[in-house]
Amino acid sequence: MAPKQPRGEATVNRVLISALRVYGESGHQGFTVNAVTAASGVSLGSLYHHFGSFDGLAAALYSRCMGQLLDEITEALQRTRTARTGVHALVRAYLRFTVEQRDAALFIHASAYSGYLTAHAEEIRKAKSAQLAGIAQWLALRIAADEIAPVPAPLIEVLVLGPAAEAARRWLANPADIDLAEAARVLPERVWHSLRPED
Repeated sequence: MAPKQPRGEATVNRVLISALRVYGESGHQGFTVNAVTAASGVSLGSLYHHFGSFDGLAAALYSRCMGQLLDEITEALQRTRTARTGVHALVRAYLRFTVEQRDAALFIHASAYSGYLTAHAEEIRKAKSAQLAGIAQWLALRIAADEIAPVPAPLIEVLVLGPAAEAARRWLANPADIDLAEAARVLPERVWHSLRPED
């Protein structure tokens, strides 16, 4: 695919920013093509030119939000020296992202139930693969050094991200339901216990 021209990149960026704002303010029911075009000032034709469809826009927004989350997790891992501190940092980065980038976290979690993830699965997978590679490499090195139990990668993802994702989901649905500051104090060590090698 040829690189987008600067004006095209600016339009794409404006639409994605506006789409996330619309979703954050209006939720799933208010997340419509008319609301996004009105908020962004971009014509329907231009939106379809850049994204192909409204589902294409939603898939691009999901990729952007997920990319921001994975960037924060990767940066947090790179500042650590041990498997334990890395796992702690990963869990805390996820929870911090949820609070600081609430609309993006909300869109990520809500997207799990949306058809565009299936329809655009291949392009989403490609967008995530480079960022996930850094996290996977960090984990593989720790497993090879016997610092993390030799658990299959998909199960490591469940063990590490599962508790943080569930805490985030519940907080996003109802902030009174769970204290994410408390979760950030309690979960990292609990998650680490599930991954550390057996004595």
